[in-house]
Amino acid sequence: MAEFADHAALRVHAGHGGNGCASVHREKFKPLGGPDGGNGGRGGDVILEVDASTATLLDFHRRPVRKAGNGKQGSGSNRSGAEGADLVVKVPNGTVVLTSDGDVLADLVGTGTRFTAAAGGRGGLGNAALASPRRKAPGFALKGEPGEERKLTLELKTVADIGLIGFPNAGKSSLIAAMSAARPKIADYPFTTLIPNLGVAEAGDVQFVVADVPGLIPGASEGKGLGHDFLRHVERCAALVHVLDCATTEPGRDPITDLDTIEAELAAYEQIVGPGLAGTRLTDRPRLVALNKIDVPEARELADLVKPELTARGLAVYEVSAATTEGLRELKFAMAQLVAEARAAQPEPEPARVVIRPAAVSEPGFEVTRTPDDAYLISGEKPERWVRQTDFTNDEAVGYLADRLARLGVEKALADAGAEPGDTVLIGDLVDAVVFDWDPTLTAGSGHAPGPRGTDRRLEG
Repeated sequence: MAEFADHAALRVHAGHGGNGCASVHREKFKPLGGPDGGNGGRGGDVILEVDASTATLLDFHRRPVRKAGNGKQGSGSNRSGAEGADLVVKVPNGTVVLTSDGDVLADLVGTGTRFTAAAGGRGGLGNAALASPRRKAPGFALKGEPGEERKLTLELKTVADIGLIGFPNAGKSSLIAAMSAARPKIADYPFTTLIPNLGVAEAGDVQFVVADVPGLIPGASEGKGLGHDFLRHVERCAALVHVLDCATTEPGRDPITDLDTIEAELAAYEQIVGPGLAGTRLTDRPRLVALNKIDVPEARELADLVKPELTARGLAVYEVSAATTEGLRELKFAMAQLVAEARAAQPEPEPARVVIRPAAVSEPGFEVTRTPDDAYLISGEKPERWVRQTDFTNDEAVGYLADRLARLGVEKALADAGAEPGDTVLIGDLVDAVVFDWDPTLTAGSGHAPGPRGTDRRLEG
C-alpha cells in the first residue's frame, strides 16, 4: 500500500442549520401564553488546519468525504437547538486548496493555519423570535439553511529551504542521509526514490530543511517519469542544488549535459505553472552544484575536468562524496549561507488588516432579469436565503415571505420591469429556482397575517 500522497480530491459538507420551532406556551390558567418556540442551532463548519504531525494527503484517498455536524431543531419553552460540531481536518504543512476548476482558495503554510472549507448553515428562527406587535402569535417558524457543499482539490507542495535536483541515481537521497538524520531508501537502480525525502541539516547556527526531488528526467515537464507529481515540490525552495553524478556509465551522459537537461526541464515547467509560490522564478533561484561520487577515481578525474566550465558559468561548485562525507561540510555551510540570505531578504510580515465594505444603503440587494421564456428571475443573497428558510406547506409562512419581499422592494421592481399579474416569477438559481405565479393584488403589511401570494410549483402534484 502507498505511504505517500501529495494530491487528493476532497468533498466537504458543512452541517445544516436546525429548524426553528413553532410552539405556544401552555400553562394552567394562562390560555394565551404566547409563542415560545426556540431557534435552530447553527450547522458546523468544515475547517482545514495545518498539523505538524501530518506529512501526507494519503488519508484523503481513504476518506474523500468529510461532513460536519448538523444543528439541532429548536423546541418549546424558548429552548434553542444545539449547534452542530465543527469538523477540524488535519492537513500537512504546504497544502494548497483549489476548486475543481483549479482556482487557488488557500495556501496553508505554518502550523496552526486554518481555512474554513465549508461554512455551516444558519439556524432558523423560532416563532418567539418572529413575534412582533403586528404578528403577535406566528404559527410558523423558519427553516434552517443548508450547509455549504464543495468539491476541492488538495495539493501538497513540500516546504523546504533547499531542493536537491538531479537525474535518478545521482545520489540525492544519499546526500540527505549523510547530512541529516533522515534515512531514505537507497539502492542502485533508477527511481529508487518515489516520494520526496526531507531532512533537517545544520551548519553553524543555521538549521534548514533539505528535500530531494525524485523523477527528474528529460520530458519530466511534460509528465514523463514522475513528471509533475514531484516537480511541484521545488516551487517553495529558496535555493536549488544540482547533484551531478560524476561516476555514471550511461552513454550520452556527463555532468554538463545533465545540468543543462535539468535546467531545461525546470524552465519548461515554469512556463506551464508560472513562477511558483516562493516569490521568485525558478530560473532565478540561487544555485549550487555538487559533483558527487568523487570517491570513485574516474569520477574525481571527471569532476576536476568539468569544474572550470561550471565555475565559468558563475556557479559555486563543490566536489563531494556521500559515501565518505568528503566535501559535505563545505557544501552544508554554503547551503546555510543561501538560506540565511533568503530569510534575511524576506520582508517583515505586515499586520493583518480586515477591510469591511458594507453595501450602500441605496443598493436594493437583488436583481430582476427577464428570462428567454418571458419569466422574471429574482437573484440576490437575501431573497434566495429567505426562500430557503420558508416552509411552503404553511400559508402563513408563505405570507411572511411575501411581506419580506415587498418590504425589500421586489414587487415594485417587478412592476417596473413590466410584470403583469399571473406572470411567472423565479427566485434563486435558474436551474433550480422556486417558481411563483405573481399575484400583486394583496396589500403587504396589513394588520392580519397575510396569505400566500403564489404557489411553489415544485410542490404541485
